[in-house]
Amino acid sequence: MSKAKKISDSQITMTELVLPHHTNQLGNLLGGQLMHWIDICAALSAAKHNQRVCVTASVDRIDFHHPIKLGEAVTLVASINRVFKTSMEVGVKVFAQNFKENKKVHTNTAYLTFVGVDADGKPVEAIEGIPETEDEKRRYDEALQRRENRLKNRIH
Repeated sequence: MSKAKKISDSQITMTELVLPHHTNQLGNLLGGQLMHWIDICAALSAAKHNQRVCVTASVDRIDFHHPIKLGEAVTLVASINRVFKTSMEVGVKVFAQNFKENKKVHTNTAYLTFVGVDADGKPVEAIEGIPETEDEKRRYDEALQRRENRLKNRIH
């Protein structure tokens, strides 16, 4: 395994503008479009941490707390929560901003599992992630519980 890295170094922030082709008939951001952005942001975080291509192994959950409207800016913040042998959990928080109303709302949370792969697409050992802040340590501990639940519910 390569040298360990700080979890904070894996953070990626992406901002997207919700345009008409991103919305449904109600003028809300399509869930599938948001999932696409979440997957990209999380993949970049995993790749940044591991310094290699990382592929999506699973999506644990995506919670939709508030609709995101046409014209709002969507900010996605992703970072590694915990690294296991070849896999890692990435957490993504999503915020919608309405600049006219000067309002920012936490709209979504997602947890995804990524695996770093070599040139042949084979899994490789991941770089260890070191949590430093209280929030990182909490996310690190919670990631183990989610992983245990995923493995317990896995279909073979």
